[in-house]
Amino acid sequence: MQTRTDVVVIGGGAAGLMAALEAGRRGRRVLVLEHGEQIGRKILISGGGRCNFTNTGARAENYLSANPHFAKSAMARYLPQDFIALVQKHGIAFHEKTLGQLFCDGSARQIVTMLEAECGEAGVQIQCGATVTEVRSTPAGDAGQVDARFHLTTSVGDFACESLIIASGGLSIPKMGATGFGYDVARQFGHSIIAPRPALVPLVLSADDRERWCDLSGLSAESVAQVERKAAKKDRNERIPAFREQLLITHRGLSGPVVLQASSYWREGEAVRFDLAPGQDVFAPLYAKESRRDLAALFFALREVLPARFAERWVRNMDPQDWTNAGLARLEAALHAWAFVPAGTEGFAKAEVTLGGVDTRELDARTMESRRAEGLYFIGEVVDVTGWLGGYNFQWAWASGVSAGQSA
Repeated sequence: MQTRTDVVVIGGGAAGLMAALEAGRRGRRVLVLEHGEQIGRKILISGGGRCNFTNTGARAENYLSANPHFAKSAMARYLPQDFIALVQKHGIAFHEKTLGQLFCDGSARQIVTMLEAECGEAGVQIQCGATVTEVRSTPAGDAGQVDARFHLTTSVGDFACESLIIASGGLSIPKMGATGFGYDVARQFGHSIIAPRPALVPLVLSADDRERWCDLSGLSAESVAQVERKAAKKDRNERIPAFREQLLITHRGLSGPVVLQASSYWREGEAVRFDLAPGQDVFAPLYAKESRRDLAALFFALREVLPARFAERWVRNMDPQDWTNAGLARLEAALHAWAFVPAGTEGFAKAEVTLGGVDTRELDARTMESRRAEGLYFIGEVVDVTGWLGGYNFQWAWASGVSAGQSA
């Protein structure tokens, strides 16, 4: 026996729950199938357990996609202010940490509880521990079957539905159950997949660079980072932004918010350039006639912008020999253009999100519905739309979920 319903959502994360409650509010019978033992697992670990649930400045320009315009429709339909209003409705206290990033004052669990409550009010059923093993569609032309376009075989029973929403996420953080399920369903129905890659992920340095710098693991400094795109790989319409946030040295390479941001734009063989003293002329005091020009003076100047051990190591690795004005100018330039060619990334295990996914050219930007299969929707991280660090990916989850929920 099959249990029939109007809408099945596969994936009980941010996007899936948002789509479910929105469809439920329209009177649709909605079932959420979550293969894990609880819903909202990535929400619970986000923002250090306080959930960076949106960014007040979120707009389409903050997202990477083969089609940079695709996100505009959904983002315009559901704004950060709309989700903030939902948070306020539930009395959840929050604060802005930096750069428009909003966090719960308390726990990320408050966001999960809020979404679960909204789903309950909308009559949504949620089934955890449900592994989907097969998705089939009703053959075209079968009369009287329009109310059951899709048939699902799962570990908790068989289901039939008119609309199917895939919100199963990408490949990031596999220890939390991430799989390529959504891509498999997309391919089954004729969709193309933009090759998935780790994004918002720490970078690994070469063995030589690790030996020179990585014993300073744990040290951090404010910097500006930007990927130096190779001309052969550069799209003439591509914009490579520079990010200004904290850099963190790790035992294998570089991390911190500024590195995670840059990592989404990085490609193998390309350099990442860091300005370790943005907006400052660090060695200006050494140009005065009465000033000393030696390693001690250089180190003292660097201490104004870098931790002591970092400053000492930078001086030692630069090994300055020329104390003329021209030599100081070269040292200053090097401080603002500290560059590495990473050996790679820490991979999906450490990536916060997945870059790439279901090709947006085959989705309706207004509804997130497939152009290949009526009634089939893809939302959230499984789609080729990836946001910056700082609440942008949650805002995409909310917005894409609302778009699908208002249509399914």
